[in-house]
Amino acid sequence: MKISNEKKLELFYEMLRIRRVQERIEALYMNDEMKTPVHLCIGQEAISVGFCSLLQKEDYISSNHRGHGHYLAKGGDLNALIAELHCKTGGCSKGFGGSMHLIDVSVGHLGSSAIVGGGIPIGTGLGLSSKMKGSKNVSMIFFGDGAADEGVLYESLNFAMLKKLPVIYVLENNQWSVCSHVSARKAGENIFHKAPSDLLFSSKIDGNDILSVYEIAKQVVERARNGFGPSFIECETYRILGHAGSLSQDPKGYRDQEEIEQWKKKCPVINFQTILIQDQILTTSILSEMEQRISYEIDVAFSNAKESPLPTKEDLYTYIFCE
Repeated sequence: MKISNEKKLELFYEMLRIRRVQERIEALYMNDEMKTPVHLCIGQEAISVGFCSLLQKEDYISSNHRGHGHYLAKGGDLNALIAELHCKTGGCSKGFGGSMHLIDVSVGHLGSSAIVGGGIPIGTGLGLSSKMKGSKNVSMIFFGDGAADEGVLYESLNFAMLKKLPVIYVLENNQWSVCSHVSARKAGENIFHKAPSDLLFSSKIDGNDILSVYEIAKQVVERARNGFGPSFIECETYRILGHAGSLSQDPKGYRDQEEIEQWKKKCPVINFQTILIQDQILTTSILSEMEQRISYEIDVAFSNAKESPLPTKEDLYTYIFCE
């Protein structure tokens, strides 16, 4: 598939932006001003950018606890994200949700769930909604290898195949569920790679190669939008930092440092940057301009978050349904 140089720079910029946002969160997290657990997606940026870049504003995504990249890639407001991490009213969840419960219906982000696998049935239901309404909207679900252990995935995929729903299941296999390696939880390949192709399109790809991600995303989004049913894409990747919090909070000993260093060499951002420079698509001046623009945007977001007010006692009674 031919991808223009302009699109390549756009994909790189979005990955770089998510990476720098995550790095700033990690650097400031121990200041204890962000009163929420955070789960960073450093090393996984190609997946969120590659897939969300093919979605329209009206399409849906359902995310999980490691969802900052999904939110930003879908068009979420950086100011609202950082305010939410500070539990302020300027946040996308008005300070009620924190990092693990981001939501912004204005850009088709229908919520993140802290329940492992919790977003899978929700995203499947959104696909059912699209089909019942006769719309062309696609539903995309992001979940990790820990969520792939949950029975709800099997139930949801079966239902999506049965009803031929426009749902794309994106498994971000970053090898670790908290401190448990994927090899300790799975026997062989995932069963859904063997589903009949007329019921479920399935593929396993390098989730750190942005061009490969973009290519498969284009294929499955078009497939879903044209009524050919669900897809299941496993993206092999790696979370460079720990399960939650900052690097200093990651327990020692459960991961081999050599394993981490090997995956750092597969960094989606750095490797794509190298390719773009070698192909004379990205210059040092363009890169410098990108870095300055992103840094300024992040500075503004953190400044706005500090100025945004905290929810009041009266706000406790807002958004509560009663009869």
